[in-house]
Amino acid sequence: MLMKVDELNKYEKKLMGLIPPERIQKVDFPRPPKELVEAFKEFEGLTPTVSDVLDSLGIKGAISASRLKPVVKGKKIVGPAITIRYIPESITPDYGYLQKERAKLADRDVYALGEEGDVPVFDAKSLGDVSVQGGMSTLVAQKWGMAGNIVDGGVRDIDTIYKLDYPVWSTGQTPITGKYRVEAMEINGPITIADVRVNPGDLIIADDSGVVVVPFEKIEVVLEKTKEAVKKEDEVLKLFESGASIEEISKILPPSKW
Repeated sequence: MLMKVDELNKYEKKLMGLIPPERIQKVDFPRPPKELVEAFKEFEGLTPTVSDVLDSLGIKGAISASRLKPVVKGKKIVGPAITIRYIPESITPDYGYLQKERAKLADRDVYALGEEGDVPVFDAKSLGDVSVQGGMSTLVAQKWGMAGNIVDGGVRDIDTIYKLDYPVWSTGQTPITGKYRVEAMEINGPITIADVRVNPGDLIIADDSGVVVVPFEKIEVVLEKTKEAVKKEDEVLKLFESGASIEEISKILPPSKW
């Protein structure tokens, strides 16, 4: 069901009116408990382990860093998804500038509807080398407490992203503005990034290896299986360091599963 306008009243001081209210699918939706989010953050080398866990559960949720590259390396984020979907504008940039048309980027409105620690996820893969996030967008996202952005599309003002030290993963870096080139079609509806489905409230995990999407209803089981996998790997490493035999090590984790 589409959002009713009066449901957005509590956000009126932050919303900038960049997208028609009827295109906002939802504001209130289940998010993972903060203690679960914090539990994931404790692990190192997180996305490869979670990717393996998702494979074991038959869930397609991992995206490599060759597809979604970290703009600032060395970052790790874990948080619930909020989503925005873009399509190409129907006018040309020349016409838009000449007629002083209203730009239809809505990144700052998705931030306005988010909670501290949320991860804005952008479905803009149909737009080619066009930016849907620039320096001002990055500043607002950081100021309003977003954990980091996942952009299946282009970003620009890379020097500003570096300066703010804000976590961003994207499929491209470009100087080309999205103004008069893109239109926000929906906020907080289901989207896809790199052929992986993302719903608002799904858990997003990203580091230098890539991005994984954990469906909301599977977060607890994925956390438990991640703990088990990390424990076994730690035990194997300790046995190797102690000079244990392959037979001893295989009892903990068979070599075929290393």
